[in-house]
Amino acid sequence: MPELPEVETIVRELKNNRAHIIGARFLDVWTDAEKLIKKPVSFNLFKKGIKGKKIKDVERRGKNILFRLSGGRTLLVHQKMTGHFLIGRWEKKGNRWGSLNKGPLSDDPMNSYLHLIFWLDNGKMLALSDLRKFAKAELWGNTDLENSKYFQELGPEPLNKDFDFKAFSNALKDKKGKIKQVLMDQGVIAGIGNIYSDEMLFKARIHPLKEVLHLSLAEKKKLFKAMKEILILAVRLQGESFSDFRRTSGEKGYYDKVRMVYRRTGEKCLRCGTIIKRIKVGGRSAHFCPNCQVNEVKTSFPPSPTASGLGI
Repeated sequence: MPELPEVETIVRELKNNRAHIIGARFLDVWTDAEKLIKKPVSFNLFKKGIKGKKIKDVERRGKNILFRLSGGRTLLVHQKMTGHFLIGRWEKKGNRWGSLNKGPLSDDPMNSYLHLIFWLDNGKMLALSDLRKFAKAELWGNTDLENSKYFQELGPEPLNKDFDFKAFSNALKDKKGKIKQVLMDQGVIAGIGNIYSDEMLFKARIHPLKEVLHLSLAEKKKLFKAMKEILILAVRLQGESFSDFRRTSGEKGYYDKVRMVYRRTGEKCLRCGTIIKRIKVGGRSAHFCPNCQVNEVKTSFPPSPTASGLGI
């Protein structure tokens, strides 16, 4: 699933002057999967609401891409598990769309599952490739979106300058559960998912099953530092393309080249040589090194009745 680094990569590339997206207007939109449109209630209303709107800016909030449009509207797209935006030109060939651009847009099969296409008034096309068709697109009024329960419940942005160690500690304060699950809770911290929670826990040498309440101050500091470093590095390397994610050009990201534990089950730990293991945490996979990430939990036991009765 695209996480903060992948979504940030898409947003930065859409905002880039070479993309020619900012300032363009939507001329038309097509889909063969109307279930992707969650708001308004029908694709026809979505199409009517989007046509003619100018793209004023593109932003990210958590894992959401926000196209800020003219008329006080916002197009929100969540790419979910297998979605990614592409910029190019395509033409219909039978029942499929074929890329008119040479290179990864036409050569990489992961870029061929086009289910939502926007035509822009500058000749560009913006397409969403989504293998499993789990993505969602919603057209909102700006005020309604900002005041929505969904947005109000999103946690802080971990790469914001004001998200310091104090803010991180406050986010974890009184949270119960395994640290792996808490890191992926979008109401605690926005944008972190399966990939980068594994990577930052490894870097901080913390077991994914460790209870948040059992984290020491030193461990929290190491985790905060690891979180910042991993996310910044992943954005710089333009995301993880181990499976489905691709950039707007159709090219892969480069984080896979520095991946330490995610999807490395059965391989040797690059730090100590121990075999990487995979376990389930709340229905999700967690990859870790059992030597570098030991789950040490101190448990106190009451004295036995016999010893207590003897006054020992």
